[in-house]
Amino acid sequence: MNDKIAKIIELLNKEYGEKKWKKRHEPLDQLIQTILSQNTSDRNSYAAFSSLKRKYPSWESLMEASEDEIAETIRVGGLENIKAKRIKGALTAIKEKKQNLDLSYLKELPQEEALSFLTTLKGVGPKTAAVVLLFSFGKPVLPVDTHIHRVSKRLSLIGNADRLKAHKILQQMIPEDQVHSFHINMIEHGRRICKPKPKCPECVLNNVCDSAPYFYPELKKPQDKNSKLSLITI
Repeated sequence: MNDKIAKIIELLNKEYGEKKWKKRHEPLDQLIQTILSQNTSDRNSYAAFSSLKRKYPSWESLMEASEDEIAETIRVGGLENIKAKRIKGALTAIKEKKQNLDLSYLKELPQEEALSFLTTLKGVGPKTAAVVLLFSFGKPVLPVDTHIHRVSKRLSLIGNADRLKAHKILQQMIPEDQVHSFHINMIEHGRRICKPKPKCPECVLNNVCDSAPYFYPELKKPQDKNSKLSLITI
């Protein structure tokens, strides 16, 4: 772990608290909830998930429903037709491959093998797979959402990497025992401070951030006077 990453983790933990792992959902519930969270707010995705749980007594019973019926049930979450197709498709694929809908066996698999299985499911990318493994099993797999991607670029941790490449870069960079806390705290920081229009003067990371002087020139340190900040890194 390099000094910059160590400092970022230290400052985030001090500001937001070091987060200890606690299981959120059973893995299949987590998978479906995360699919529902794609491109919508937490509030809407939780409402859609609750609606599914009320309507269908089991995920097996959901598999018997039509995609149109599922879409109507999750309409509040947005993109309901796409998500209905992904949810039913994922459940069908799991049942075909494993003869049941139990994902608990993933806990015993090597991390890469578990990720590989989940990402074979249509509509399940690296972020969704990582969320399942991190929050259901405590595996140190780092999901990269839009907040983490934005903050990491501004901190010059990932260059101009897209989110797919950012998963791999940050995964190698963050110590395993800090992955869970880093993930949650970076999201919190992106929501509160490092927004699309950031609040750099209030940011606990502004002394280690290469982008802060671009947004707020008064934060530029003497040694930065001749530096050239590229818009592409913002």
